[in-house]
Amino acid sequence: MNGNWTTTYLAGKPADVFAPPDGIRPRYGLLFLHDFDGQTLAQQPAIARMLAELRLACVCPHGKRSFWLERVCPEFDPAISAERHLLDQALPYFEREWGIRPPGVGLWGFGMGGQGALRLAFRHAKEFPVVAAIAPSLEFHELYYADTPLGEMYDSKEQCRQDTAILHVPPYNPPPHIYFCADPDDVSWHRGADRLHEKMNAIGVPHESDLTTEAGGHTWDYFHHMANTALRFLIEGLEKEGRRLI
Repeated sequence: MNGNWTTTYLAGKPADVFAPPDGIRPRYGLLFLHDFDGQTLAQQPAIARMLAELRLACVCPHGKRSFWLERVCPEFDPAISAERHLLDQALPYFEREWGIRPPGVGLWGFGMGGQGALRLAFRHAKEFPVVAAIAPSLEFHELYYADTPLGEMYDSKEQCRQDTAILHVPPYNPPPHIYFCADPDDVSWHRGADRLHEKMNAIGVPHESDLTTEAGGHTWDYFHHMANTALRFLIEGLEKEGRRLI
């Protein structure tokens, strides 16, 4: 079973779109946020096969190095934040194209996109009750002095840290379905995932995590190794949310 990747434009910005084979209506939608390298799932044929088998539609907006934040990133757009683009353009696309609306859209991402997915779900749990993050770059403030747009987006490293996903965990009414994972050999980002896990345990936010599986560090090998688990988690959560509406 095969599906098709195409490119569409949302308010003039590209997004890669996967649709199941002709005549097959998707069960749910997935909004995928890419890592710092900008690679979407359109370059991952194994993931396309999984999406087709599971009858899922998927939209992968191109966010450049915006970290998917509610901050204007000149590299992405001089006036609109990446977060607003996702809420105002990417999310409504599912309803226009397939009649899928929240809570029928799952949110997931890899690396930069993983932290973006968690942060977005924490801030907008009603729209995104189901989220999965693979190798999320949660402590991205550590890149403040590196060659990234963060210096243009924040006045200081501390201001940047205060806007990370860990600081946006909602103590009340969090997304009911949260999953994240990080390879212990992911030296840049495993610590942040562990801190998020500890914080969520401390304040009683239900979630599932895997911080012990080793499969290549912060690589696409690790992503592919964990993708099936993440997708199954997303589908199970979307099914539970769908039953709540009946």
